[in-house]
This record gives sequence, C-alpha cells and structure tokens, in this order.
Amino acid sequence: MKVEIWSDFVCPFCYMGERRFENALEEFEHKDEVEITFKSFQLDPDAKRIQGKDIYQIIAEKYGISYEQSKASNDEIIKAASEVGLNYRFDILKLNNTEMAHEITKFARSLDKEKALVDRFFKAYFEEGADIGDREILLKLAGEVGINQGELNKKLDAGSFRTEVIKDQEQARKLGINGVPFFVINDKYTVSGAQSVSHFIHVLDKAYKE
Repeated sequence: MKVEIWSDFVCPFCYMGERRFENALEEFEHKDEVEITFKSFQLDPDAKRIQGKDIYQIIAEKYGISYEQSKASNDEIIKAASEVGLNYRFDILKLNNTEMAHEITKFARSLDKEKALVDRFFKAYFEEGADIGDREILLKLAGEVGINQGELNKKLDAGSFRTEVIKDQEQARKLGINGVPFFVINDKYTVSGAQSVSHFIHVLDKAYKE
C-alpha cells in the first residue's frame, strides 16, 4: 500500500495529523505493507523570519483578530496536540520559510532517513523553538539523524532537490490540495486534515480490501 502525505513543517495540524496516522498504523493489521512518502507543501512560499513579534501577534494581524483570540485559538491546538503526546510551545515558535527544510527532506529520502528527519524537524520547530528556515540549524538537525552535513551542504549549494520540491507543489495544485495535512492512499482514497485515529483506520482498511 502506498501512502503519500502532503505537509508543511510550520503547520500544527500536520504534526498532529502525522502522529494520529502513526497511531492508526500501529493498529492496522497490514502496517508492514504500507510505504509512506512525504510530499512538500508550503503554506506560505513567501514567508520570512519576523523579528520582534510572537506567533500570537503574527496570527492576530494576519486574520484581523485580537491577540487574546489568537492565543485562545492556539491554546486549543496545544491541548489537542497534548492528547497525542506532543508538547507544543507556541510561546517560542520562530516562523520562517520552509523551502530549505523540504529540500533537505528530499535528500533524506534518498538515504532512507526521510521519516526520521521529518519527525526531527517537526519536534524541533513545535517543541524546541528551532528556526526551521535557518541553514545552520537545519544542517545540525539533519546531522542528528545521521546525515552527513558536508555532503548536504554541497547538495543545498547546488540546488539538487529544489526541482522535486516544486514538482510536489505542482502536483498538489493539480490534485486540488489547498490545505494540509493531506493523505492520499493508493492514488484513490484521500484524508484531509488531522482526522481521528479511527477514521484513518477505516480508510486504511477500505483501501486494503480493494
């Protein structure tokens, strides 16, 4: 079985959705037959590091709501994340562009380290306050999962995996994906959003029976 997961590293529902999918997979009778591929999706391709503002202020200004409303909304997300064992720290988030992180993930896939790196990037951003757009930080995180930093640096300089990132995003547009996480199972069944474990199991069962 093939599962493709479109996500972005600054998307709180993506980390949560991936964890719920993992939990569903643990209960899925045929989990050893599932091959997962992570697909690149950028919520904001033009994003830049914003200094002097916390995530609550950035969201409040973006959606035209009060700071208190922004914090209350994010507190609900933090609570939901904690229910699947994730310790979101919105107070230390550093929003930035994720293109380089996606490029590095493509390189990690060629080394069979994609899943490990995806998890490391999510944890670093949402739980440790890492700047997901900072090259040195990304190199360090990649090194933590066993990727040679010198080799990776050369790949980034050459733009070796940029085309793959662009290709994923073009594919997302063709499929009508305008929000993430988005799961495609066996090129037929789709799951949009951080759905419940039971919903993921239901779709996996249905796809497998076919």
